Amino acid sequence: MSSKYLDVFNEKVDLIQIGARNMQNFDLLKELGQVDRPILLKRGLNATYEEWIMSAEYIMASGNENVILCERGIRTFETFTRNTLDLQCIPVLRSKTHLPIVIDPSHAGGKWWLVEPMAKAAVAAGADGLMIEVHNNPEAALCDGAQSLKPEKYDVLLQQVRQIAEVVGKKF
Repeated sequence: MSSKYLDVFNEKVDLIQIGARNMQNFDLLKELGQVDRPILLKRGLNATYEEWIMSAEYIMASGNENVILCERGIRTFETFTRNTLDLQCIPVLRSKTHLPIVIDPSHAGGKWWLVEPMAKAAVAAGADGLMIEVHNNPEAALCDGAQSLKPEKYDVLLQQVRQIAEVVGKKF
């Protein structure tokens, strides 16, 4: 991502997502501090909690305090899933920062059937939100079809996570 498009983003989008590969693009992060939009900052594949928080600090130090941290899985030795979803990040980040935490179970596992249990676990662990891929016809999707839920499954999952959120004192 290049900072040359930030004026257009600031004018036309509600939120700017910074992908895992740009988490340590410090020039871009400084520029994001100048925009008037929330920033969803995805954790890098090999980033520690401190590195992730410091990337958020680059944005906030430049003026934009509206940063959301997004866990999307980290690289581990496991090869069955795309990445390993680090749900421990939720209580750890709660102890280290005030920033909201969103979990992306779709990108973490890379398989649609892993999304539901990981989303439920994330809500039970105290996540502030979820980012879930949905597609009417995942088999024909141009990208990310394997990790996408069909709308019917998504609707059922939303009902279930709302119930879990109520039990743990969160509102979804």
